[in-house]
Amino acid sequence: MDKALLAKTAAAMVAKGKGLLAADESSGTCEKRFQSVKVDCTEENRRAYRQLLFSTPGVEQYLSGVILFDETARQQATDGTPFPQYLQKKGIIPGIKVDKGLADLPLAPKGEKVSEGLDGLSKRLEEYFKMGCRFAKWRSTITITDTLPTHACLYANAHVLARYAAACQAASIVPIIEPEVLLDGSHTAERSEVVHEATLRAVYAAIAAYNVEVEYLILKTSMCVSGKDNPKQASVDEVAERTVRVLKRTVPAAQPGVVFLSGGQSDEAATAHLSAMAAMKGLPWPLTFSYSRALQNPALNTWRGQAGNVAAAQKAFAHRAQMNALACQGKWRPELERQAA
Repeated sequence: MDKALLAKTAAAMVAKGKGLLAADESSGTCEKRFQSVKVDCTEENRRAYRQLLFSTPGVEQYLSGVILFDETARQQATDGTPFPQYLQKKGIIPGIKVDKGLADLPLAPKGEKVSEGLDGLSKRLEEYFKMGCRFAKWRSTITITDTLPTHACLYANAHVLARYAAACQAASIVPIIEPEVLLDGSHTAERSEVVHEATLRAVYAAIAAYNVEVEYLILKTSMCVSGKDNPKQASVDEVAERTVRVLKRTVPAAQPGVVFLSGGQSDEAATAHLSAMAAMKGLPWPLTFSYSRALQNPALNTWRGQAGNVAAAQKAFAHRAQMNALACQGKWRPELERQAA
């Protein structure tokens, strides 16, 4: 466990005015997104799309790191450089998704999941470190209803996240823990706040139990938004207030930073929520982004698998990265979007 390296990596991941690109979609998820723009989900098309994102001119101004999928970490840029090294040359830290997806939680209500992938994790982390990856990510999901999540679901996922984080730190890799409270449902933002607090309390209790050092740990969290089927959506200010209140109640001040997932929000909503939170006074840690769709949507819709669209797609991607870089400093304004349009 190289504490100096862990501290350096964690600080760089949440550097002022920068955030993370989550480009770690599995082949199955990638296929769904490619289908939406009528692109065949071949390995070469996936490589070409990631190349488009990573080679965007100047994007290193806004991105501190990129989360890779295993396939992508083993692919090469057009010039033959492995993607982890390609990113490093641009001053962007390569990271890696290491969970193996979700499975039904035995004896739990329908819809409750637990993430898998602990078997063989230490050996995989050793290999990823040699490949140049300096941080990792593990995602668990929490289904929210009037009665869910159960204690068993929170307990199971908290302990999986903590065991993963301990393995990462032992390998000198900074762990991102991602306990995502899902957007699906008709719940209120108030209910979301209650569930987020219960989730994070369970996670940090497990983090302590497994001797994980919070100084070398990054939280990737969802926001206290209304369920997507709720006709009354909470305002930007309400979401920001509820989310930050939960974080202050649960996340140790010693932690280097907190990054947010977009979780199915629209591109602009994810940016607006982040900016409102980052603008708040008295935050004990920096807040920034770790977005997938909320960064990539315009680029994918512009690219559509056509080489002739690459430059326009990169421009769209760079714009979203810039907007979120402003947001994590509390400086984003809606009129900036209109000016770009």
